[in-house]
Amino acid sequence: MSNLHGLSMDIEKVNGVVFMEFKVIGTLTHADYEKITPMVDEALEGIESPVVNVYVDGTDFEGWQLQAAWDDLKLGLKHGKKFNKVAFYGNSHWQEVMTKVGSWFVAGEIRYFDDPLEALGWLRS
Repeated sequence: MSNLHGLSMDIEKVNGVVFMEFKVIGTLTHADYEKITPMVDEALEGIESPVVNVYVDGTDFEGWQLQAAWDDLKLGLKHGKKFNKVAFYGNSHWQEVMTKVGSWFVAGEIRYFDDPLEALGWLRS
């Protein structure tokens, strides 16, 4: 396990549609969520009925520390109703299982992909 961890995020807003792209690296910590949560809150603030599509590159993702898992759950409960589509690009079975569990907390559709172009194509369809 490496010491390198974190989230990078890119957000685009076009005509009420919000596209978020995340790159997740290593084991996420509470400090990672302290940085990312205000950015997500700000991106979704003031949009009445946002359509939010999310692309997550989890190919370097190793999991969460316990408090970070709780932070992730709280973020999902807070904004989950706003998510239209979430495409998780990964490379392991546990990530695929985690994607199915995540669908319990999101109003829209979550799908796991092992091909990034398929994931982006589905988001744009």
